[in-house]
Amino acid sequence: MKKRDLKKIFAGLFLASSVLTACNTTDSETKEKPEENKQEEAKQEDVKKDEAEKAEVNYGEVFKEAVAELEKAKEGKDVDFDKVTELYTTNLQELVQKRDAEFEDTIDQHITTALAAGKDGSMDKVVVKQIFDKLMQKVFYTTMKHEFTEVDENWGNKEVVKEEIEEAKEFYAIIQTTVQKRDTAYSTNMEDAIAGGFAEIEKAVEADDKLGFSLGKQVVDKTLMKTFYFATGATPNGYATKAAASAKENAEEAKIQQAEGWAFYQSIFSYLNKHAQEDAAFIQKQFDLQTDVKTLDPVAVNKAFVRGFSKIALHEYDESVENWGEDKSVITALEGALFIDVIGEDIKALIGEQEYNALNEKAQKYLEEAKGKDKAAGEATLKEIRAALETVIEKAK
Repeated sequence: MKKRDLKKIFAGLFLASSVLTACNTTDSETKEKPEENKQEEAKQEDVKKDEAEKAEVNYGEVFKEAVAELEKAKEGKDVDFDKVTELYTTNLQELVQKRDAEFEDTIDQHITTALAAGKDGSMDKVVVKQIFDKLMQKVFYTTMKHEFTEVDENWGNKEVVKEEIEEAKEFYAIIQTTVQKRDTAYSTNMEDAIAGGFAEIEKAVEADDKLGFSLGKQVVDKTLMKTFYFATGATPNGYATKAAASAKENAEEAKIQQAEGWAFYQSIFSYLNKHAQEDAAFIQKQFDLQTDVKTLDPVAVNKAFVRGFSKIALHEYDESVENWGEDKSVITALEGALFIDVIGEDIKALIGEQEYNALNEKAQKYLEEAKGKDKAAGEATLKEIRAALETVIEKAK
């Protein structure tokens, strides 16, 4: 989706979205029970504790220092793995373990194992660097998601909400160069889209518009997912393509690129696995370092991504229908459109530019119909969207 298309979505959806009225009650209307007061106080204490912990560590600076040390491996220099391990365990590990617990993940185990393998020489030091770098980027990405959840849970407390949004922006700043690199490689404007999403989020907070916040959050989140897809399975600059090409001449370089692809893929694997398990597992296997990189098939990886994201889009549209008339119907309608955008160039290549443009227009039309609660029109539009996505899935086999 081009920049002007995203602007259409913003203009048509955000600017015309209804401002939700806060459901606050005065003391004269209701009195909280003592137990409820205690729970609220405990919740606020937890928030303050989290903020204090965040203030103690400059995650971006520590991450940068650790990566700089690991980067020496690419220049053939010795890497001080004790230093990197100390930086990690002292400053980053607790954050990683929190996200592991929250998202049922094992990133800490992967990182500590990789660092130990780099030190004892059982794993290529450049591969270790890529695993550490990209998996930490996943942690910063999932921490952004965590901050957005905190915003949801603390909606109504504008001071806390603003603090959580600032935290999300700070974590985004750490991985922003990854977005910039993909924009350069693919001539896209994802950085602008994310900036626009954050702008809508901040506007929504000021207007006490929780729906507007949710929509802006989806733009930020799904654009980052698009970034990770571009880094892994998109053509011609994803690591699947790069590793396969390198495998013909330089097995060592190919293995490093395979590792980069695997580590970047972890940021989107769980989402794909939830809605397109077979496709997600195939991609995971292709990037797995135990897989002979010479057998890595970038075309098959790309098609698996296209099928997977198309299935996710269909799922979002099903959710929209199930929640018709509610805010969630509008939110999932936007998610469907954003997942179509993730694989926009792939869809264009499969069904032609004219059909792709028509699909894009229908996705935007359905957004308006969901927002306007025009069910008859929405069902008719959605029938055409579903047919187009089913065609994409079939052609991507």
